[in-house]
Amino acid sequence: MKYQQTLEWMFAQLPMYQREGKTAFKKDLTNILAFSEELNHPEKKFKTIHVGGTNGKGSTSHMIASVLQEAGYKVGLYTSPHLKNFTERIRINGKEIHKRTVTAFINKHKDFLEKQRLSFFEMTVGIAFHEFAKQKVDIAVIEVGLGGRLDSTNIITPEVSVITNIGLDHTQFLGETLPEIAFEKAGIIKKGIPVVIGERQVEVEEVFKKKAIEMNADISFASDDQQNYKTDLLGSYQKNNTKTAVSALKKLKGFQISEENIKNGLLNVVENTNLKGRWQILQENPKVICDTAHNKEGLQYVLEQLQKEQLERLHIVLGVVSDKNLDEILPMFPKKAHYYFCKPDIPRGLSATKLQDKAREYNLEGEVFNSVNQAYKKALRQANTKDLIYVGGSTFVVAEII
Repeated sequence: MKYQQTLEWMFAQLPMYQREGKTAFKKDLTNILAFSEELNHPEKKFKTIHVGGTNGKGSTSHMIASVLQEAGYKVGLYTSPHLKNFTERIRINGKEIHKRTVTAFINKHKDFLEKQRLSFFEMTVGIAFHEFAKQKVDIAVIEVGLGGRLDSTNIITPEVSVITNIGLDHTQFLGETLPEIAFEKAGIIKKGIPVVIGERQVEVEEVFKKKAIEMNADISFASDDQQNYKTDLLGSYQKNNTKTAVSALKKLKGFQISEENIKNGLLNVVENTNLKGRWQILQENPKVICDTAHNKEGLQYVLEQLQKEQLERLHIVLGVVSDKNLDEILPMFPKKAHYYFCKPDIPRGLSATKLQDKAREYNLEGEVFNSVNQAYKKALRQANTKDLIYVGGSTFVVAEII
């Protein structure tokens, strides 16, 4: 199979969470353990840092990788979802793996994958671990896909575990309350392995402390660090992520990382890792900002920052996926903005008309468009040079315009 055929085959194997939602969620690690055995346990051949949490785990993973690169190490980085290209999910020193690597791997293991009925995500984790082992990375930063305890990445024994924070997201899989979600995320805490929690949250602190005692794991809270660090990632919300990244790096044993490496790594995240979609400024006059924030906690930070911008009129290109709790997020959006409602081009995207109807209940007014691109183009036409256009609501909306 050629590359495009390979991807189509992978996407079609089993419903994929990114596109389909709940039906793709796997309830145990049986498949990934079987695949690991088939691949001769690649995850045991390199060191790892495991990063979970509701918000900020992608940015934090990129920051950690960037600092380790500055310190001269060969660094694997596994993240999800991708914005433009599937290969973004698996990088070594910021470079995406080659399309040929994906095709060759799937062709070689296709019989096993079909027989075992692996999900898209399980296959992707297998490719990542196999490639990191083959390329002999010094360390890999592994971002949890969904939850933690039952996530396909959770077959590693990392040097450090990281949990950024807990918010109400993916409640249909992980639980309806913060403690229930924290329990799932705490599943990445391993015996005797230090764990860094990004933020102290009264509702869930005890969940983590209890799990850490049970696993005899040293636990620390990054938000206790009074120092602030500068980063090239825009967005005031990144200050929490920088503290989490630095705290995790300081728990890492056997690696030489200087203060200079930390400083330069945090200031060169985009250049070192090619991270996109985090308070990314796409143009000026009119200023266009996109951000992948898509749940209550993430959007709260982003919308607060929008209020600080100097602008005449605010235009918001908004699209969401169908499992979002709109009654939770829509009241946060500014009523004075003009909205361009659209549906991200994936099966679980919510229809733009339904979004408009719901938005009206909260006095958010705007037009409906057939695609993200149409909505974005109209916003660009309507905006004058002193206006601001914000594009967001979903990772998949941002993916269509960057």
